[in-house]
Amino acid sequence: MIERYSRPAMSRAWSDARRLELWLEVELAMTAAREEEGSVPRGTTRRIRESARLDPARMEAIEAEVRHDVIAFLRMLAESIGDDARHVHAGMTSSDLVDTALACQIAEAGTLLREGLESLGAAARVLAERYRRTPMVGRTHGIHAEPTTFGLKCLLWSQEIGRDIARLDAALTGCAVGKFSGAVGNLAHLEARLEVQALARLHLAPEPVANQVVQRDRHAALLCTLAVLGGTLEKIGLEIRHLQRSEVREAEEPFAAGQQGSSAMPHKKNPVRCERVCGLARLLRAYAQAALENQALWHERDISHSSVERVIVPDAFLVADFMAAELEDVLSHLRVHPENMLRNLETGGGLVYSQNVLLALMAAGLPRDQAYRIVQEHALAALEGGGSFADRLRRDPRVTKLLAPERLEACFALEPFLKGVDAVFARAEGPVS
Repeated sequence: MIERYSRPAMSRAWSDARRLELWLEVELAMTAAREEEGSVPRGTTRRIRESARLDPARMEAIEAEVRHDVIAFLRMLAESIGDDARHVHAGMTSSDLVDTALACQIAEAGTLLREGLESLGAAARVLAERYRRTPMVGRTHGIHAEPTTFGLKCLLWSQEIGRDIARLDAALTGCAVGKFSGAVGNLAHLEARLEVQALARLHLAPEPVANQVVQRDRHAALLCTLAVLGGTLEKIGLEIRHLQRSEVREAEEPFAAGQQGSSAMPHKKNPVRCERVCGLARLLRAYAQAALENQALWHERDISHSSVERVIVPDAFLVADFMAAELEDVLSHLRVHPENMLRNLETGGGLVYSQNVLLALMAAGLPRDQAYRIVQEHALAALEGGGSFADRLRRDPRVTKLLAPERLEACFALEPFLKGVDAVFARAEGPVS
């Protein structure tokens, strides 16, 4: 991922330097397990750790000759650890090293991403509480529907983020497996107990049944999870973009001092950060598609997945991490305009209360279809500039003969639409579901 959309901690987790550090840790984990059982001389693991020198430039030079990154790594390592190199990688195949180290990288990156999502969810929940009873118009199909509150909108975001975290936890658990079972996964050279012991040192479980690789359905599930997460973040960003439209202006992403929105139009305050989040979500969906293509390999293994994963796995984490941080900052500094929310809610002279009038007429004995036609007639006329919806109803004898003035006025009360808000918040306090 380009530096523009990469944050330092996540970049470090996916750097070549960190990859080589983890390759060494994987080799040392098996060496230590073999040392513990007595097949490697005592002190070997300690000596290797103390003398090992990771030299990416040297490894790159060797790889240019041998055209194999793991062989280049082992040769580079041997140059600093000497005779102890004969105890490294014994009984292992390249995928034992690479796939196990990838699991460690995924675990590290997953921890960072989870922390970012926790912060994002907390920011959404702060907004939810702050604007719990702040009324605004609900919109369906982009058209005014009935009143809701901005707090409920933000609560919905926080709940979905919570589900994303739960899905991420499950996907990370699914990827927290490694293997030392050899070239075709049959444990021909290293016994099962050594595999378990070595992987435990890395906080991983063994792939129960492997061929040459950890099975890629695990990684496909992870990348699909990140794509779903991207959909959540896009959903939030898209909503803010709509709310920031000039004719709406109910909420705005922060606009920093000195920030400029357009090279041509000085008045512009564009929702560029939310647009960025929405755009990057497309990458996560594309990465998920590529991960799904990686599941099917020839026989016990080919390497058609390898080149793809070198791009999509780091990039997916880097993009998701950046998106979460970007949106967390937007929500933490979101400008909310309750007065504009109320103004937009009242546009049309009470059109958003049309269902209340419909129900009141039905309760007064009018058949549903007749009641609907009367209410719709006045609502559509009001939409076309034919006066206030409420005023039109007050002048219609078909309505007034059934509804006393106070009963009709009660149809236009906002408070009943807020009465269930606290119940929804209380329900959200339970486990994420």
